[in-house]
Amino acid sequence: MKALLISLSTAAILAGSTLHASAQDQAYIDDRSDGPALVRSLYNAINRHEFARAYSYFSAPVDSYEAFVKGYEKTVDVQILIGSVTQEGAAGSIYAPVPVAIKSTEKGGKEKIFAGCYITRIVNAAIQEPPFAPLHIESAELEKVAGPLEKALPKVCHTPS
Repeated sequence: MKALLISLSTAAILAGSTLHASAQDQAYIDDRSDGPALVRSLYNAINRHEFARAYSYFSAPVDSYEAFVKGYEKTVDVQILIGSVTQEGAAGSIYAPVPVAIKSTEKGGKEKIFAGCYITRIVNAAIQEPPFAPLHIESAELEKVAGPLEKALPKVCHTPS
């Protein structure tokens, strides 16, 4: 799978909107069909400033909701590259390590590049009992790196041992 770049301006172009679309004009994406779709949905929620939705994609967020929101208070746009993903099964769960490179643009135009891995997980749906637990982000390991975005993408991520 080739790397995929998602940004507010790209989504606006695909949706036929102008490049000056607001965050709320970006198409709503809430897709838990696989690891990459879930991570795209996370950043769609962040770009749209729908922080409760973004926070809900994590199984057990490290930060409180208030700290999570505060971490994005200056963010105006996030672009993401997603690398190749291979799903792996383990002990009744399906894991998908998702390599990402992220460019965050803050108010005033300051840009930061991050790279790392999201681990997504779903417990085998056939063995779950209510309430159903959908695909979620099990963990994330991201660090600030030097750009450009296209060169920051990790080649591979591994599932937990």
